[in-house]
Amino acid sequence: MSGVQVISWDTADKVLSPKRREIIETLRAEDVESVRGLARKLDRDKGQVSRDLGTLAEHGIVRFEESGRAKKPVLTQDHLVIEPVV
Repeated sequence: MSGVQVISWDTADKVLSPKRREIIETLRAEDVESVRGLARKLDRDKGQVSRDLGTLAEHGIVRFEESGRAKKPVLTQDHLVIEPVV
């Protein structure tokens, strides 16, 4: 399935905290220019957002596009599905 990422239930349980789901929803709905810009939109500390993005990146949910000194976080796929898929 193109544009779809499937993750296991165990991974989702560990990785998809409410704050990280908020990041995913914000990235899906809005174009953000940088990690700092995302932190501002979420009204959160940049360091905390950066750590959450790092965890999401480790699991292939987000990636970063380099733009000068800024790192722009983007979703790797349009849809995120949690197993089991029936």
